[in-house]
Amino acid sequence: MEEGTFLEWLKKEGDVVRAGEPLFVVEGDKAAQEVESIASGSLRFAPDAPKSGEVFKVGRVLGWLLAEGESAPSSTPINRVGEPVTESVPPSVAPPAAMKTLRQANVPASPRARRVSKEHRVDLTTLRPTGRGGRVRERDVLAAAARRVTPETTGMREVPVSPLRRAIAARLMLSRQNSVPVTLTCRTDATQLVALRQQLKAAGEAGQIEAAPSITDILVKLTGRALREHPLLTGQWDDDRILLPDTIHIGIAVDTAAGLLVPVIRDVLSSALVQIAARSQRLVAAARAGQLTAADMQGGCFTLSNLGGFGIEAFTPIINPPETAILGIGAIIREAVPLPNGHVTSREQMTLSLTFDHRVIDGAPAARFLQSLRQLIETPFTALV
Repeated sequence: MEEGTFLEWLKKEGDVVRAGEPLFVVEGDKAAQEVESIASGSLRFAPDAPKSGEVFKVGRVLGWLLAEGESAPSSTPINRVGEPVTESVPPSVAPPAAMKTLRQANVPASPRARRVSKEHRVDLTTLRPTGRGGRVRERDVLAAAARRVTPETTGMREVPVSPLRRAIAARLMLSRQNSVPVTLTCRTDATQLVALRQQLKAAGEAGQIEAAPSITDILVKLTGRALREHPLLTGQWDDDRILLPDTIHIGIAVDTAAGLLVPVIRDVLSSALVQIAARSQRLVAAARAGQLTAADMQGGCFTLSNLGGFGIEAFTPIINPPETAILGIGAIIREAVPLPNGHVTSREQMTLSLTFDHRVIDGAPAARFLQSLRQLIETPFTALV
């Protein structure tokens, strides 16, 4: 994390703060988190403390915790070990934007060329200089600006990339670079699954249960049962070994206005279905309100992604690193199905798409997992007793 968005102070200036108390809220790539104080003292804000919604760099001084009678520093802030706090970043760990600025500053160029490059957003390091001694001139910048394809010249508009979108893109690339993904699909009869869901929904409307489980909630529980029989799908590749978790925690992909988030439902096997439903509803609501914590999205060993609500029948889900597998859930569609006696009836059909890392598990064991899960889905009343 190189920067965050400041949301709000949880204490007022002058408040006495104790170690461990929430001090302020900061939003990172995927979640907003309360930051606890690491010491006790009277709170004083820095003169340039960020306002709500302001993006600030890691390492910036936001304020001070002062002992009784102590005054806030009026000059260079002092850190906990008594050394001046500096804003410099070593080149080895400097963020990409800072490195780019440094490289441009080192390019020989005239003052007019530098000014024009900022106006036209032209990277000086990409130009072929025509000035004496390899110096970039103003005309070099203008020529590059004229050749460049921009939203203005194409009639397109720019959409800024949010920190969450960058985080999602980075994780997708990590998944692509660090796994050997293979996808298997199968069809399953979801008639009894739908019947169970209808009964649970009616029980919820009648007040017989606190939270009526959704199709996804039921599948989380059934998937946990199947994973218990096929534990390699919960593993993590770790160079010369495979790590298996002691407890099954399952992530559920949640579509939000900001982007895709994956909160984790913990201890699926020992949790009742109504408990899973209550946790799921809380996590989904928190995700869509931007209130998930980092802890809410950590520790998963398998992920479910349900696109059935969009009418998608089958798709290729992408593994959520460092996990080994992800299950895609398609739409439930009523179709004509031939019976062994030659008659035709209508049944609820659903497609399951399992993407797994072939380094950890082979195709046949992965297929057996799908067989086990399909049997559980087709007889959910028995499976959940």
